[in-house]
Amino acid sequence: MNKKSERLRILLKCSIFAAITAILAQIEIPLPLIPISGQTLAVGIAATILGSRHGALAMVCYAAIGAVGLPVFAGFSGGPQVLVGPSGGYIFGFIAAAYVTGLILEKTKFTIRMAFLANIVGMIVTLLFGTVQLKIVLDLGWNAAIVAGVYPFIVVGLIKAYLASWIGITVRQRLIQAKLITAPKKEIA
Repeated sequence: MNKKSERLRILLKCSIFAAITAILAQIEIPLPLIPISGQTLAVGIAATILGSRHGALAMVCYAAIGAVGLPVFAGFSGGPQVLVGPSGGYIFGFIAAAYVTGLILEKTKFTIRMAFLANIVGMIVTLLFGTVQLKIVLDLGWNAAIVAGVYPFIVVGLIKAYLASWIGITVRQRLIQAKLITAPKKEIA
């Protein structure tokens, strides 16, 4: 396969996961400041299937599509005002979380157990980015930012981390079997 067609395949995979993230973003439970949405589930699935670089690239595509105004963020919102608003830190955190989650899996084994651990670390990264921006934008103290930006997401985040692990590993193994993606030499399918 030549470089041009390989780049096109990567771009298509990343675009598909950006679209999946946009769809899951619309599944939400409203909360006073930041809603619980399906976005982080999509981030974990993308990182588990695509790995660090391509998972992060998928989230960059997602953030860029939303930044230009397409309503892909939670609640069918979009535009740069979302990225600089109270929930913007979480969106930036998706990029870092996808990279970190994928990197942990690339350095270990692609098992559900390791994927769950990697997705928990990714969840922590997302919450860290989100809480910092929430604190800055709303001029909250650290305690108030943590209460609003972390606590409501812990239980649901653990459930989504497990689901992302299970779905991601299952789909990844099937894609490898169908020869749609290649497994690293060290990976046990």
